[in-house]
Amino acid sequence: MDEEEDLRLARMTPEISRRTLVMLRGLAGLEPPERVPEDAMAVADEILAEHGTDGLRVLVMTLASWATAQIENVAELSRRSHEAVLDAMELACLEAGAEE
Repeated sequence: MDEEEDLRLARMTPEISRRTLVMLRGLAGLEPPERVPEDAMAVADEILAEHGTDGLRVLVMTLASWATAQIENVAELSRRSHEAVLDAMELACLEAGAEE
């Protein structure tokens, strides 16, 4: 990224980080869980409409940073490696796909 791009993304990061947190608060514990992707997509569509693809990039960077931190926390608390935690997540995805 160049300096202009860095500045452009940095200006929208606080707002999109706040909206990401609001989204996650709404998604955690959502029933039925099948609504999670639909509600998350609505937030992504709003951000795209307001901030374009740069907004989506910031959303992805924010989610990736937070997800990585939580994977590290789970690994530490469960005394497993990061890879083991990710393997468990991948297995859950494969099992969910097999049920379809």
